[in-house]
Parts: sequence; structure tokens; C-alpha cells
Amino acid sequence: MIFETHAHYEDDAFNDDRHEILNSLPGEGIEFVINVSSALSTIDKTISLIETYPYVYGAIGIHPSSSMELDEDIFTWLKAKAKHPKNVAIGEIGLDYYWDTPDRETQKKWFARQLELARELSLPLVIHSRDAANDTFSMMKEAKAEEMGGIIHCFGYGLEQARQYLNQGYYLGIGGVVTFTNAKKLKDVVEYAPLNQLVLETDCPYLSPVPKRGQRNTSLNLSYVAKEIANIKGVDYETVVQVTNENARRLYFPNGMDR
Repeated sequence: MIFETHAHYEDDAFNDDRHEILNSLPGEGIEFVINVSSALSTIDKTISLIETYPYVYGAIGIHPSSSMELDEDIFTWLKAKAKHPKNVAIGEIGLDYYWDTPDRETQKKWFARQLELARELSLPLVIHSRDAANDTFSMMKEAKAEEMGGIIHCFGYGLEQARQYLNQGYYLGIGGVVTFTNAKKLKDVVEYAPLNQLVLETDCPYLSPVPKRGQRNTSLNLSYVAKEIANIKGVDYETVVQVTNENARRLYFPNGMDR
């Protein structure tokens, strides 16, 4: 069965049918879902989801574009939330220079603090990095983030950056973009990367794969991503599903299902 490593089912795009979609997933071959928080307003919503659905787990953290929401008191609150027994990662955290808001120093400050939090709680990382390859990698290297492990979510860089992260033992999150005809750079990365360092993700409700591009995304579309990876790597679909599931389990459930 498929392991969905990055979804946002707390998003308003699911207000009308959230329960119906989430209830349908196990019967449609989706074994686990990691619901990933971003802004402060998404954290309690994520916790509500992980407490409602046994196969949904959480990643708790503040996206770089929302890092201006943080201060010391809120960070203490965040740390308490991250201790939830069904929280399996700190994320999504990182740097985003595409939007470049807030200022880069604010982003870096709270990225560093959340890297420290992951170490303190012995949790892996879900990393968001856009147009910030060098600073992201250098901050992770300085924090010895390879010791925590994690996923480079929605991997969007080239082979050189992929090699850096793969050499550090990180997984690359591959979603709908890999099905786009103009995604040659990502297809090259998928061809290069070992299958045992790839995981499946949607980032839903965003980034629907072909042939659903432009529509709201859900975990039900992950089969298109797995089929494209299978095609690129010259393996069968079932192998991609099995190996990526094992990869995600190894990262998120290192001690089994007792988190």
C-alpha cells in the first residue's frame, strides 16, 4: 500500500468533504498519511486529524513563510505540541527565498531553532527549501541535521544538490511535478537517486499530477506519481509502492508503530 508522506488535509480546500476523503483512503490503497503543518493556525487542526484517524500522523513545525508568527512564548507552545505521541517529525521547516517573506534573517533564526527542536525531541525533519539551496544545506550541515534524518519535501533542485542530500542520507520527496512534461530536471534526479531514498508525497491540495493537473490534489492521485517513477527507473509499479512505503516507515516509525 502507498505511504503518503506530505499532505495538508487541514487546508480550507477540504472543508466540504474532508471526512469523506480521509475515510476513503484505506480502501483505495493509502496505508498512512503524514499531515504536515505550516502556519500556527494549522497545528491544532493537524492534531485534531491525527487524533481522529488512526492512519494519519503529524509533522509539526512552522513554514519559513510563516516564521514571522514565532516568538519565544509561541515557540514554547510549539514545543509542547510537538511532543504529541502521534507527531512523527518537525516540519515543514526551512527557507523560502522565492517569496522572500519574511526577511531572510527571520527565516534563518527560526529554521535554526526548529532544527534544534528536532534534535531535542529525536524527531526527523520535513524540509522546505525553495530558491535557497546553498543556505539550506549549509545550515543543515552546521546543525548536523544528517543525524536527525528527514525528507527534502517537493525536491526542486538539480543533480548536484540531490547528490549532497542523498550523501547525507536524506530522502527526496517526489510528487506530482515529476509527471509534468517540462520537469526534465526532476526526472533526471529521480533516475539518478536510489529508489531506497525516494518517498511519495502530494502536498495536497496543491501540485496535482498529470492527468489531474489544475484540479485539487488528494492522496488518491499518488498512483500517477508512482507510475511515473516506475517508468523513469525501469521497474514495476508495485516495486515503487513497496520500497517507498518501506522508506517512509523506516524514517517515521523507526521503533515500529508505538509512537
